[in-house]
Amino acid sequence: MRYFILLMLINLVVIVIYLIFEHLRRKEKYASIWMKAGMMLLCPVVGPLFLLGSFLLYKLFASQGMDLSDVVFSKERTDTLQRPDEDVEKNMVALEEALEVSDKKSLRTLMMNVIRGDYKHSLSAIALALNSEDSETAHYAASVLQEVLNDFRTGVHERYRLCLVEDEKQAENCIHLIEYMNPIIEQKVLTDLEQHSMAERMDEVLEKAWILDSQKISSTMYEKICQSLLDVKEYETCGKWCQRSMKQYPRALSSFTCQLKLFYSCNDRDNFFRVMDELKESEIAIDNETLEMIRTFM
Repeated sequence: MRYFILLMLINLVVIVIYLIFEHLRRKEKYASIWMKAGMMLLCPVVGPLFLLGSFLLYKLFASQGMDLSDVVFSKERTDTLQRPDEDVEKNMVALEEALEVSDKKSLRTLMMNVIRGDYKHSLSAIALALNSEDSETAHYAASVLQEVLNDFRTGVHERYRLCLVEDEKQAENCIHLIEYMNPIIEQKVLTDLEQHSMAERMDEVLEKAWILDSQKISSTMYEKICQSLLDVKEYETCGKWCQRSMKQYPRALSSFTCQLKLFYSCNDRDNFFRVMDELKESEIAIDNETLEMIRTFM
């Protein structure tokens, strides 16, 4: 019995050391850390040995850096699993191109069909119709934009008031406000002054969330705030969120792409290539958007 108790105590010490080590390292999500700790607690000796063996195998065989010199600038190829419907594709055009239709009747019908559907993600295209030569089409577009933007401003005001309430849900309310604002902000249908003001509002409320509980901010949320600030050329504030994203999510692709976009916008070649080299040396898969940005900057 004494040997058994001693064994359990040693197992418990190993778990505590593991938790402290992972907390200081901050390279893994807390949910994963606690799940592994729970497994070690429920499976004494076997659990820690299994995780140690997995870690050693990973270091020996899977953690070697990949040489991406031959593939960084190559297109990724995908196999089409389902053939496209050519008859439907022939009758589909982008909304921006459809607005160039000279037939007023067809143009009005198109605008009415857009209005009947889910148009909240097509506001940037609808805004182009404001410059249409057909006054009725321009009126449709103006009505849609006015309705959506008025609801948006009201919603932002109401949700911002919740963000100021100091309770246990304050951090979540701030994050919910960012998620509510981003779909409109990223379409750039506001005036330059209001776009800038809304980006500052996003920075303000996310700062509150970061102070209260930074662990609730996802890597995607960091990416959204960085892009919004880049759109209004708030480079210094964007740099602040880029650094926080890299510190909290050092293995997320978005942490690198946010920095690349920032240095690309500032035309900072030295830092751009420094981050690019760090990305190449990591184990993170690079997507097509990042490859295109690197090609453009080269």
